[in-house]
Amino acid sequence: MEPSTNLAIGMAAAVSIVVTADMTVGHFVPGMPQVYATPMMILHMEMAAGLAVAAALPPGYVSVGMSVDIRHLAATPIGGRVRALARVKSVDSKSVFFEIEAWNDLGKIGAGTHRRGIVNVPEFERRSGVHQALS
Repeated sequence: MEPSTNLAIGMAAAVSIVVTADMTVGHFVPGMPQVYATPMMILHMEMAAGLAVAAALPPGYVSVGMSVDIRHLAATPIGGRVRALARVKSVDSKSVFFEIEAWNDLGKIGAGTHRRGIVNVPEFERRSGVHQALS
């Protein structure tokens, strides 16, 4: 069975967060505004995409980010609420393509696309020499 067998167009998930000081561009780059940083928005969009397909993957498989094409459309200050949304647009045997968006209380703040690869964790770790830390 292909690991993508249970994945379907339309699968979706969302991640909701409240912007904190350590999520702002000013936290990472001195002198910049204290607003939600683009890399944080992309992280939250990727988290939503991973969540959208995680339960449908077979044991031992995960999805990992491969590419993003994002526009950051509007600023969100500290304390603002953000909701990142991901919806599956297409599936092939090795990857999943998503439409992703982010919204705050005033409207859409980000939009674009994202591709995630489907990987077998033990095989990936063996090939890359990377191992999960023991808890």
